[in-house]
Amino acid sequence: MMVVERRSGRVIHKAFKDFPSYFHSGDVLVLNDTRVIPARAWGQTAGRQAEFLFLKNLSAGRWEVLCRPARHVAPGSFFSFNRSLRAKVVDVGDEGKRVLDFKKQNVLGFLREQGYAPLPPYIRRGKNPEGQRAGDLARYQTVYARRGRSIAAPTAGLHFTKEILKSLQRAGVKVLRVDLEVGLATFQPVRAARLEDHLMLEERYAVSRRTAQEVNAAKRESRAVTAVGTTVVRTLESAAGATGQYSPRVIKPGTLSTRLFIYPGYIFKIVDRLLTNFHLPRSTLLLLVSALAGRELILEAYREAVRKRYRFFSYGDCMLIL
Repeated sequence: MMVVERRSGRVIHKAFKDFPSYFHSGDVLVLNDTRVIPARAWGQTAGRQAEFLFLKNLSAGRWEVLCRPARHVAPGSFFSFNRSLRAKVVDVGDEGKRVLDFKKQNVLGFLREQGYAPLPPYIRRGKNPEGQRAGDLARYQTVYARRGRSIAAPTAGLHFTKEILKSLQRAGVKVLRVDLEVGLATFQPVRAARLEDHLMLEERYAVSRRTAQEVNAAKRESRAVTAVGTTVVRTLESAAGATGQYSPRVIKPGTLSTRLFIYPGYIFKIVDRLLTNFHLPRSTLLLLVSALAGRELILEAYREAVRKRYRFFSYGDCMLIL
């Protein structure tokens, strides 16, 4: 774990077991307890096979998916996923998106029984991933996951064990939960010439009444609020924007959706500190951490991470920004 101190500009090298030492009694730690569904599956048509990532349920029986190779998934064609599950391609979107119509078939049940972990494309499993299916489904899930239909894990949370969470609670840290269903917005590259022109995809989030009360009390009393992952940052900052009040330090409970895009120049209303992984260039995630810590400090931290051979991306090492 790399620790980045914003005030001093220091970069310190620690292990994640040291994470609880950075908290005091009364501090707030917020987790995204969304659950990843086994959203990846293969379908066959006319002797050809395509890989599908199930993005979201649009309506009864209709699912938006990503597919590859997309050229094999033509409008009007039918795909079989097992002996009983079959779908028709009814619409074509951009960047490999399609809409599949399954009629009244139980797609979620099929995915939970036979789907694969929606691992990032840079994690390759070869031609026969079956032998690693169970292990991937277990590893690509936080120990505190509860419910939800995310297509990716909130990966900053993968570092936690139940023991570390218990040690934080014993120390008087208030461990709270939100739920943001991780979708394509999290991985959407920035292609616009101007940051202001980039449009984030919509993602659903939920904040409980207890979480809102505890976070609001912490802000009133100047106790630190630490977000575990960029999805928690976007949830808390979006919930602050949803209050409709002048005060910038209050969040509202409820289930809403967000397109919030955080980049340098953004003024944080709720989040004081962040635990995050190391991100890809030109990603909205890298821009978010740069907004919190400052572009130059983050670039120096990344250069240090390369020198020290930190591991990047989903199963990589982490950074605590103080």
